[in-house]
Amino acid sequence: MKPTLVRAASTRVIAMLLASPTICVAATLTINVSGIAESLGEIGCALFKNADGFPMDNAKATQIWLRADSKGVVCTFQDVTEGSYAVGVSQDFNGNKKVDTNFVGIPTEPWGTSNNVRPTLRAPRFDEASFKVSGDTKIDIKVAK
Repeated sequence: MKPTLVRAASTRVIAMLLASPTICVAATLTINVSGIAESLGEIGCALFKNADGFPMDNAKATQIWLRADSKGVVCTFQDVTEGSYAVGVSQDFNGNKKVDTNFVGIPTEPWGTSNNVRPTLRAPRFDEASFKVSGDTKIDIKVAK
């Protein structure tokens, strides 16, 4: 093949790849969880792509559960596509993999969200806790009762 034909073919392939809307960059999202008062139960990190279920309905999220450690826990999500997300973190003492609440809906187990949002008398909203992933991303979340 002549060099000019190879160059022309290469240029067309590159142009097609750049114009393709299906190219996604997958990133690693690392969540450093602190504030764990005791090494009891598990720490759950729930990654939400939108407001549906945030922050309490982990079934609507991608979840990671790790053994609680008072020194801290690191949740790592692989192959996260670029976009806006929010994370809910909870410490599950009794193994039911959800945040337990009292009769008025206030959590009885330690919890936290991305951006460390802790409103008074209501749950955090997705828009308050959301952050952008565009390449490998690290965030810190502190859990508390």
